[in-house]
Amino acid sequence: MSRYSSRQTPSPPYITLYDTPGHTPQPWAPNIWRIRFILNYKRLRYRTVWVEFPDVEATLRSIGAPPSSLRSDGRPVYTLPVIVDPTRNPLKPEILANTNHIAEYLEAAYPARPVFPEGARAVQTLFVHYIQEVFAKPLLPIMVPLSHQQLQLRHRGPQPLPQLSGPQREQAWSAVKEQFDFLAMVLDKNAGDGDGTVVMGRDVSYADFALCSVLIWIERMAPHDGWARVRTWNGGRWHRLWDRCREYMDEF
Repeated sequence: MSRYSSRQTPSPPYITLYDTPGHTPQPWAPNIWRIRFILNYKRLRYRTVWVEFPDVEATLRSIGAPPSSLRSDGRPVYTLPVIVDPTRNPLKPEILANTNHIAEYLEAAYPARPVFPEGARAVQTLFVHYIQEVFAKPLLPIMVPLSHQQLQLRHRGPQPLPQLSGPQREQAWSAVKEQFDFLAMVLDKNAGDGDGTVVMGRDVSYADFALCSVLIWIERMAPHDGWARVRTWNGGRWHRLWDRCREYMDEF
């Protein structure tokens, strides 16, 4: 036996992604999926640490994570996602919060397989802001109570938020469809010089991951009432986008 046989080559360190589970172990939160997409697309080694929702702030404080934002009175807000990256300096790992900050960091630190096409970073940033602040807003009255309910099933916390039903729910879905219709009309302008599915015409980018993260949120939290209808809207466009992004949906 070789005298070297008992030696083991240290495995390269992993990036750690902090996520929170719903009623199933499947990831569901759209902001966290945006980072998971980037990690998968760039083929980076990572692992997920699951943090129960009531333990998020204490856990993030314990690892020295920065707050993701500040309240109006200056108090810190701790939310997921957070990543810890020891790959470049194991003795002083990078600890980052805030989805957009993490995305920018991963693109700068690991420029291979870019998610921001050259010259399009500003437009991509604007598009992702639109997805967050405009496109997804009509979904909130439907999806936030559903997400809250799933967390309650896991933690048996306070009473779940009231859910829309009957005509109110259909009216809410109609408002959601207006946003999908408008975005479909805009993206159709790519049909002449692309595949008509992804934002930049031919190749997936951060903008597609932001949009597909919303689709995953709908599929995971409202598979029958929500995804069953969304996937058929606009000639099946959103299901085609899902399929384009599917290969980057690994859940490590």
